[in-house]
Amino acid sequence: MNYYTTLHGKHFNFRDLRTLMARASPQRAADELAGLAAGSEVERAVAQRVLAEVPLKTFIEEPLIAPEHDEVSRLILDQHDAAAFGPIAALTVGEFRDWLLADSSDLSALAAGLTPEMVAAVSKIMRNQDLIAVARRCRIVTRFRDTIGLPGRLSTRLQPNHPTDDPRGIAASILDGLLYGSGDAVIGINPATDNLDNVHTLLNLLDEIITRHEIPTQSCVLSHITTSMELMRRGAPVDLVFQSIAGTEAANRSFGIDLAVLREAKAMAESLGRGSHHLMYFETGQGSALSANAHHGVDAQTCEARAYAVAREFSPLLVNTVVGFIGPEYLYDGKQIIRAGLEDHFCGKLLGLPMGCDICYTNHAEADQNDMDNLLTLLGVAGCSYIMGIPGADDIMLAYQSTSFHDALYLRQVLGLRPAPEFEAWLDRMGIFNGRNSLADGRAATPLLSHFSGLSGA
Repeated sequence: MNYYTTLHGKHFNFRDLRTLMARASPQRAADELAGLAAGSEVERAVAQRVLAEVPLKTFIEEPLIAPEHDEVSRLILDQHDAAAFGPIAALTVGEFRDWLLADSSDLSALAAGLTPEMVAAVSKIMRNQDLIAVARRCRIVTRFRDTIGLPGRLSTRLQPNHPTDDPRGIAASILDGLLYGSGDAVIGINPATDNLDNVHTLLNLLDEIITRHEIPTQSCVLSHITTSMELMRRGAPVDLVFQSIAGTEAANRSFGIDLAVLREAKAMAESLGRGSHHLMYFETGQGSALSANAHHGVDAQTCEARAYAVAREFSPLLVNTVVGFIGPEYLYDGKQIIRAGLEDHFCGKLLGLPMGCDICYTNHAEADQNDMDNLLTLLGVAGCSYIMGIPGADDIMLAYQSTSFHDALYLRQVLGLRPAPEFEAWLDRMGIFNGRNSLADGRAATPLLSHFSGLSGA
């Protein structure tokens, strides 16, 4: 089906829905690199106007990627709940935007009736404040050893990466983070090397810390999912199973996974009985499908939203976009990173995911820490479930810039947010917090430090 209009005597013709979606996207380096972007701001504005008139049901009738060639497309159609879609089935994209902004009810029941393409489409015609206002009303609560996503709460992933996976360096970073109140979402390590013995050592280290100090949180070593599966077979203490995911079958294949592997891994984790049914941790990022040459002509942001369909199939504890990690080839500068972070958070929340964000950039991007402060604050207002806590906001293993333990304290203090309730009670009990959501005088460091110095391997 063609989508066309005339403006001041000039004809604009978008040959199909996929092209219209790409042309309507806010400026994005990834789409320019792929040759999908609008040729001018005029064409972008016209495409957004045409997109606003497209009925939502069109996204069911005209899949952007043919389901016979893509298992993610088949999953999206299988997931779609016609009854949940009913209240908005007669709306266009533009009318859906108006409905979202005017309605004040709980949006959680709507998620099953939405497809990723629908939420991507409506996000393209929304201002930043629209994305914030709607996402703030979407509350998705998950639980393992503590509860993530409750109103008035902001959690953090304590990310103690080390360039050589030195247990002493990792333990020092964990101690640092705990003393600033970080780590209630997860204590999660990106291993420098993904071999079985190394990952097993790190899992044992995290399990010993959490068990010895009775910390109400969960651990994760962000190895490839097949590594986690083999370690589960060997009896390793695996809490959360991690995997990077994307929005097309071909892109997921480039990660060495498919839906069957994810299902097998979740079943294995459930059999361990270590926590609730929220056992998976997924990371995503705009541009991953393009970098694998697996985007099928679909724009980067819509591909990203399709990854959320994969995530919600597995009831994850945590999902986050690593928004600026891939680099300026995909998100060129601070403005594009901020916009993408707000889009991803909005789309994930509207689709029913416990959405966090790694607010980050690479050192060759046209961005700086002030841009990250802006996105951090905007996402805090938008009700983001969790952010990253990294020593000094500088990941010395992955070599990128993110957010620090201090940044999480700032956001909690200025917006009146608190950690997960079970973790907050532990912080108070340990004397790290003073009962008023602020740091105590530091006396808690002495007993924690003495315990950490005796950890095996550290």
